[in-house]
This record gives sequence, C-alpha cells and structure tokens, in this order.
Amino acid sequence: MITLIVRRLAQFPLILLAIYTLTVVLAWAIPGNPLEKPEGRQPPAEVKQAMLRQYNLDRFDRFYFSYLDSALGVRYVRESISGEAARRAASAKSSGLAPPQRYVFDLGPSLQYEDWRVNEIVGAALPVSITLGLCAVAIALVIGVFAGVIGAVKPNSFADLLTLAVALIGISLPSFVIGTTLVLVFPVWLGVGALGGWGQLNQLVLPAITLSLPFAAYIARLTRMGMLENLKADYIRTARAKGVGEASVLLKHALKNAFLPVLSYLGPACAMAMTGSFVVEKVFSVPGMGQHFVNGVLNKDLFLIMGVVLIFATMLVAFNLAVDVLYTWVDPRIES
Repeated sequence: MITLIVRRLAQFPLILLAIYTLTVVLAWAIPGNPLEKPEGRQPPAEVKQAMLRQYNLDRFDRFYFSYLDSALGVRYVRESISGEAARRAASAKSSGLAPPQRYVFDLGPSLQYEDWRVNEIVGAALPVSITLGLCAVAIALVIGVFAGVIGAVKPNSFADLLTLAVALIGISLPSFVIGTTLVLVFPVWLGVGALGGWGQLNQLVLPAITLSLPFAAYIARLTRMGMLENLKADYIRTARAKGVGEASVLLKHALKNAFLPVLSYLGPACAMAMTGSFVVEKVFSVPGMGQHFVNGVLNKDLFLIMGVVLIFATMLVAFNLAVDVLYTWVDPRIES
C-alpha cells in the first residue's frame, strides 16, 4: 500500500500539470477579450493594452508561466525570502491602506468580479459544493446499493424490473429535467421543500436528490451485476451449506466483493458530484463552484477558469488516490 501511495503521489503533479496546460490552451482559444464589457463606457485602446500587460494577458507564454508561478506558491516563497512582501506591506501601511492579502497558492484576481480574488470566490463556494456533493453521494449509495441488492436477490421479478427501469430513467434524464420536475411537484404543487437558495436543511434536500439520481442509477447497476456474479460463486454455496444465515451471506460475503466495482466508481463520482453540479446549482440557485465556472467561461475570466479547474482536478486526483488505497484495504489480494 505504501508503494501505491508513493507512486500515486509522484504522478500527482504530472497529472495536474497536463490538465493545467490543456486548460490554458483551451481557455486562451475562447474568442473575445476578457477586459471588454458590453455595458458601460469603454476605456481607450491603450488603457486596455496596459491592463492586459498588467495581468500578463497579452502573451500566452507570459500568462502560462506567471500563473503557474503564483498558483504553485513559488511567488509567495520568493517574495517572502526577498523581503518584497514586507516592503509592499510597509508601503501600504505608510499610505494608510490595509496591507494586501497574500495567499500561498494564489489563484489570481477575478476579471469578472471586481475587487475579488479567485481564492476568496473559491473559499466561499467550495464548502457549498462539497456539502451538496457529499449528501448526493450518500443518498446515491443508499438508493443504489439497496436497489442493486434487491434486483440481484430476485432477478427478473417485478422489483428487479422496477429498479432497472428507475436506473434507466436516472441515467437517461438530464439533471435539469429532474430538478425542474421536483421543483414543480414538491414546492409548487405540494408546498413541501424550498424552491431554491442555501443555508437551511430543506434547501439542501431537493438539489441533493436531483444530483444523486444519476449516480444512484450507476451504483444500482454495478451492485446488481456484482451481486449476481458473486451469488453464483462457490464460496457462497459453501457458506450456505455451512448453515450461514441468508442475511449474512448477502451482506457479509456477497456484497463485500460485489461492492468493489462500486468503490472504484466512488472516486470519480465524488469528484463529479462536488464539481459537476453547475446545472443543479443553476436550477436551485445554489451558490456553488459550478456557477462560477460557467460565468468564468462566458466572460473569459481566465483566472477564475484556471482556479476552478485546478481545484476540480486536485479533488478528482485526490479522490481517485483515496479509492485506490481503500480498494487494496478492502481486498488485499489486489497488488499495489
């Protein structure tokens, strides 16, 4: 297991660098100027050019390396050692201004939200997305595992066909259709739950259920297939021949091995649930990371795009590493 962790940690920066490079290339190719605003008075061309140079947006290579320098924390260490940060703070203090906020991993200023840095935006939105994603994954696990076990115990029965039909609907229907339907049925027709917003428990339930259904459908299918395969294995027949109770056979023996594919799916599922919920966040007006990413793309806010993508990519790689470790712990036969 130690070898696995070391190998994955060594791959960590290389994967993030590849994602960073690809994202910068794609974001840079978005047409338009990030400093051009359709509303309000337009600044002169020379002012725009000076602002582009200030943010290193006039050349691709300057932006690529300068942003990497600040996002990795190299600039923070360099300015701390050289004393530049202390001189800047002293200069601000002598002018009667508050010293500028410094971040070890500085994701840059937002070009869309004035006077906001990407670190501040992420710091406010990330806990919301994490809470929503974790609740969605928990709901998906309960629904998916229960439906998969029921379908495997009674194959081709009405319960099995019903769970397969629900799984197919959960996979096929887009999140905005499910979310809009839930809003129409519960808050509008039945007067139960909240239409949107954030901060109360009833505002979490409907978006969490909406986000969980596609994941629950995949988990149900994986659990059902794994259970059907394991229930035919020799060790299950041996356990039953020894008089082991049916509940113990299903939960302790068959489900433990059938859960391995589900466990491998949980890594990307957790990351996707926490970072890919922008449609659900839009439907229910949840102030999470997804909306900021969409707004960043629409406004070509390169700093916001890069900051959100780096956070998402770090979470995805970290969750996959955690799942690999859990995989070897659950089944020691798997070589690390």
